[in-house]
Amino acid sequence: MGIELKLQMRQAQRLVMTPMLQQAIKLLPMTRLELVQAIRLELDQNPLLEEETAEIAAEAETEAEVGEGLNSDEVEVQPQEAVFEEQAALEEGKPLEKKDDVDWDSYMQNDLYEGRTGDGNTEFPSIENTLRQKESLEFHLMWQLSASALDSEEERLGEMIIGNINTEGYLVESLEDLAAEAEVDTETMEDALLLVQSFDPPGVGARNLKECLMLQMSNAKLKGSVVEKLIQDHLEDLDEKNYKKIAKAMDVTLDEVIDAMRVIKEFDPKPGLEYNPEEAVYITPDLYVVKMDNEYQVYLNDEDVPRLRINAYYQSILKNKAKDATQTREYVEEKFRSALWMIKSIEQRRQTMIKVGRSICKFQKEFMDNGLEYLKPLVLKDVAEDIGMHESTISRVTTNKYIHTPQGLYELKYFFHSSVGSMHGSNMSSVRVKDMIRMICKEEDAGKPYTDDQIVRMLEEKNVKIARRTVTKYRKELKIPSTSKRKRLFL
Repeated sequence: MGIELKLQMRQAQRLVMTPMLQQAIKLLPMTRLELVQAIRLELDQNPLLEEETAEIAAEAETEAEVGEGLNSDEVEVQPQEAVFEEQAALEEGKPLEKKDDVDWDSYMQNDLYEGRTGDGNTEFPSIENTLRQKESLEFHLMWQLSASALDSEEERLGEMIIGNINTEGYLVESLEDLAAEAEVDTETMEDALLLVQSFDPPGVGARNLKECLMLQMSNAKLKGSVVEKLIQDHLEDLDEKNYKKIAKAMDVTLDEVIDAMRVIKEFDPKPGLEYNPEEAVYITPDLYVVKMDNEYQVYLNDEDVPRLRINAYYQSILKNKAKDATQTREYVEEKFRSALWMIKSIEQRRQTMIKVGRSICKFQKEFMDNGLEYLKPLVLKDVAEDIGMHESTISRVTTNKYIHTPQGLYELKYFFHSSVGSMHGSNMSSVRVKDMIRMICKEEDAGKPYTDDQIVRMLEEKNVKIARRTVTKYRKELKIPSTSKRKRLFL
């Protein structure tokens, strides 16, 4: 069978990812901080882009108003929105004159930013002197080590152990590995660990929960007590809360076990967090919902997001058709296209976020008015069909975005969830059902908590039709323990 080469023409359709489309898709899931960083990077790399500050915009507006004798072609004002209208022509406009009207000498001599200096006056303290840094666990332990180590070798081994203690206060590396790295025997490293474990806070340097609690028990001078025996031999049994079985195994009374439990509950299972607290994360909403004339208006929070414009000077280069400027022109054209893609992509992201926010408000109007009980089931497909976009676009634009509503601050993903059938045939939001389960468990008798079957029957009384396995699934998602673990034998 012979092999031959042929040339054929074939017509086909396919989706081509243009650079602008790729950039637009890349910007959609970005948070505000990530977007600002991307814009700053593009400003550094592309000379055709410049940030439109309030001063530049006001200056351009003033020039346009007072320049009555000038043609419109002599002065160009190009805010971000104007770029989209006549970006290809580049027929009008001259470079804006950059004015440096700041009197720097007067500015610098203005009492050093109003901080008085000289005889009889004091200068404001620097910002470094007004800040107080929290003492970290590592610093706290190193300070104790420097005051406790007997020699340089003991200090070296102690530093190695402290360097491998995590934020919760636990040693994360095995003594064998640390000893091998330090080129000492395990017994020597064990002595160094005992030194660190004697430091404050009690329980630091432990390798597991039992050791952590034993260290705190020893620090409380409870050796030989029921507390020590309970931690040493029955720590795993405490999770099941079968105190009668524990009391029988330890040959002590139930009251003694309960008293020991109260003592153990005062111990800290994560002693390191006292010096490494989990910092509160403050969320800035991306969208704001405001009710006006019985209608909800959605506003984009683009504060601190730089507004971009095309640099007027480089536009003049594009109009220069001289032969000796061919290479320069090609470079500027490439950067000009990149700048336009960036500006268009940012604007597309803004418009998409506003459309999604408006669509969510339309579907969840009753929630905006009355709260969680009126939250409706919603899926990405509903919003996608409403605003004429693909589901993947909705998924990207709602990632890591937050919206401030009359009912509070929520992640955009919060509004997308499945439905649960009701006894009347209508659907109910799964988020609402979870909240009902949470409230049932919150209001139950601590000594006799409800089983999942009982929760199913209680939901049926509230017109919610749901299977027991679904209740179990939702309970676990809410991080609510099982019935046996919720049961309290003492108050």
